[in-house]
Amino acid sequence: MPQETRVEQGLKYYLRFIAAFPDVKTLANTEENKIYKLWEGLGYYTRCRNLIKSAKFIANEKDGEFPKTYDEIRKLNGIGHYTASAIASFAFNLAHAVIDGNVFRVLARIFGISKPIDSAEGKIYFSKLANEILDKKHPGLYNQAIMDFGAIVCKPAAPLCNICVFRNDCHAYQNNMINILPVKQKKPAIKKRWFYYLVIEYGNSVAIQQRIEKDIWHNLFEYCLVETQSEQNHELIMKKVEKDGILKKNGYQVISISKMYRQQLSHQLISGQFIKVRVNQRAGLNGNLVWRSKTDLDLYAFPRFINQYREEKKLEQSLV
Repeated sequence: MPQETRVEQGLKYYLRFIAAFPDVKTLANTEENKIYKLWEGLGYYTRCRNLIKSAKFIANEKDGEFPKTYDEIRKLNGIGHYTASAIASFAFNLAHAVIDGNVFRVLARIFGISKPIDSAEGKIYFSKLANEILDKKHPGLYNQAIMDFGAIVCKPAAPLCNICVFRNDCHAYQNNMINILPVKQKKPAIKKRWFYYLVIEYGNSVAIQQRIEKDIWHNLFEYCLVETQSEQNHELIMKKVEKDGILKKNGYQVISISKMYRQQLSHQLISGQFIKVRVNQRAGLNGNLVWRSKTDLDLYAFPRFINQYREEKKLEQSLV
């Protein structure tokens, strides 16, 4: 859960999961949609998919016993070098250096390393150095200490160099390179996407579908989606919808058009609107769409982009 997420934000989800799934076998045997619902809002849903796969593996193949070696831990879905090293050292006191952003920063500044920390060469170099200086007798304590040191003292901005015990030996401090190190490669360009959602309603039913493609929000639910290459007005969206046979001309009425919503993901910017339409008859739906009662929507896990819209609509209705 803390991967790409602050501990403060993930803590309530962690406590919720522990209460719902007191052991790995309970988690492994729970319906996946219920697990996604508990994860809803935390983002980076690949983590949730990997959590489910690993739970099933441990429960079914390991009889509920968690792997106790670094190599075996690495075989779990979604477990890379960093997470495996953390588990191995914290849980089993095995001598594996944990290298997160804080550790990269501490090592780069103290030793004056200009290799990009997000390059293949840099990762190998830093990993070798971190394992060389690791306290082999107390790896868990050492790893926690250097991670906390980077978070509290050797911070990205405004580090506490005046109280740092390494400042006399710190290459970055002695050479005025605090704001230069660590070095990162150029960030990839942000991909822009436009999502136009049709909130198709008939009576107390609304059409939703599950995202099954290998894309963002995999396995979550959504309304009928029209994705475009650029920003569009709703008239063009509705013409496309009619042309694609999603809705029949004169077979629906546009009820409302939302404001423009936006959500920034790691390398994508999602923009779009919600077009609420009422159909004249409850006909069959195209593709993966299914009719569901409005009162049952809270049982399904939606991405935050959609939940922003849903929450605002609930608020509007409560004020009427």
